[in-house]
Amino acid sequence: MKTLKIIVEKHPDGYVAYPLGLKGVVVAEGDTYEEALAEVKSAIQFHIETFGNDAFENNDIMETFVAEVAV
Repeated sequence: MKTLKIIVEKHPDGYVAYPLGLKGVVVAEGDTYEEALAEVKSAIQFHIETFGNDAFENNDIMETFVAEVAV
């Protein structure tokens, strides 16, 4: 079992969640934080069942940071 870092974004109409460290696109949404997290977990499991170990990026993410910049 691997542990993945998940980004969860809050939008006006709900939440969007996606993992770091997987190849391809895996995204889920929900009306609540918990729902988005549960949905992305299910999507990740399906992705791994479909692609096996090839689903994972070759680099291990040690830490994840979220930063803001003004542009």
